[in-house]
Amino acid sequence: MTPISMLINGERRQAEGGATFDRRNPLDGGIATTAPAATTNDAIAAVEAAHAAFAAWSQTGPGERRALLQKAAHALEARAADFVAAMARETGASAMWAGFNVHLAAGLLTEAAALTTQIGGEVIPSDVPGSLAMGIRQPAGVVLGIAPWNAPVILATRAIATPLACGNTVVLKGSELCPETHALIVDALNDAGLPPGVVNFITNAPADAGAVVEAMVAHPAVRRVNFTGSTRVGRLIAQTCAKYLKPVVLELGGKAPLVVLDDADIDAAVNAAAFGAFANSGQICMSTERIVVDAAIADEFVSKFAAKARSLPVGDPREGPVVLGSVVDASTVARCNALIDDALAKGARLVCGGRAENTLMPATVIDHVTPQMLIYREESFGPVKAVVRVKGVEEAIATANDNEFGLSSAVFGRDVARAFNVARRIESGICHVNGPTVHDEAQMPFGGVKDSGYGRFGGKAGIEAFTELRWITVQTTPRHYPF
Repeated sequence: MTPISMLINGERRQAEGGATFDRRNPLDGGIATTAPAATTNDAIAAVEAAHAAFAAWSQTGPGERRALLQKAAHALEARAADFVAAMARETGASAMWAGFNVHLAAGLLTEAAALTTQIGGEVIPSDVPGSLAMGIRQPAGVVLGIAPWNAPVILATRAIATPLACGNTVVLKGSELCPETHALIVDALNDAGLPPGVVNFITNAPADAGAVVEAMVAHPAVRRVNFTGSTRVGRLIAQTCAKYLKPVVLELGGKAPLVVLDDADIDAAVNAAAFGAFANSGQICMSTERIVVDAAIADEFVSKFAAKARSLPVGDPREGPVVLGSVVDASTVARCNALIDDALAKGARLVCGGRAENTLMPATVIDHVTPQMLIYREESFGPVKAVVRVKGVEEAIATANDNEFGLSSAVFGRDVARAFNVARRIESGICHVNGPTVHDEAQMPFGGVKDSGYGRFGGKAGIEAFTELRWITVQTTPRHYPF
């Protein structure tokens, strides 16, 4: 194992007092990573380093920021093999998923590089004669990014790329479940030559997360927070940010519906459903969780979908190529097994897969799911997926919307205008017509509604999230005053 260190003001550091914590491999329980267990003093030092670097970085020209972000993209891709190995050890992810993470994360840095000259503003007509009124976007200050384990390279890179492009400095709090993976991202940024303090990185033991996060959010220099993770933790982050009046972008849980209309291309829908449901063993915020199928075609769809699911290889990602590696921990197995037991006890039918004995979980499909079953509403965040049969478009839309979450969704139908109109009525931040629920591009406005969070990452939406919009006027002629 490579020793893990934090990065504060360009210097690699251990935690105050040398405290560490271990992340264990989910398959065999061996130590995957030993990482620094930051104290609140370490966290504050990281914020203050970012604050000290902000004055110079915020005034750095867009061309220089662009060049550094482009170098970072190349440096990150050059570490692809290290990411594959680290993700297999820390989270049990397949090499396919790790490679996808690296590819998209490099794209996020490249897109952020392109944004450096797109941080504009506008001239606004004023009723005051001779007043040149402008809306100007400026860097906000220090941005705190809190990233999860499930798409670790993508989501940690997203937490810092656009903020850097906008002229902010960053503190990245790595996940307790994949500290080495997140450290590799910071190593790549360091390799690119970012000035000391522009990006800072800390890791903390799980028990210390609340105190460490609050210490940073409370610091006056932190002006933006972004968090990707569960809705439960997102509520806590939102409460902390509200306490200190800090704007936050939250991308939280999901229960993405894939609606298959009666005129859908069934083979295309099956392929999209399998990818969306079982990529990274279903541990993606956009994962297809509910497959809402018109009863007229449900038998054919379920038969083909089950055959596809049965064909997906499961195994230890450290030993060779697989589609489904290990899930992240035993609690995922227990949760998914409980969902299976509950659904079958209430009349659902197990089509393929089933209960798991360890973290190598097979692709599992449960048919005839009803609202009385836990899996109808609760996020499995694993490779256990529900098929809900409906009659007609209106029932399909009502079922798709019958959930507290609203991140991603999809609709399949050959009549594209009809499918598009269904998509417009689904309550989600993202919807794809004739495409999978799992789809991300760096330039797109990414985020959810309802309990899936608020705010948007990506492209110009990211600029809005990580800059201050200021009203500045210049009086160009003498101004009349009433007294």
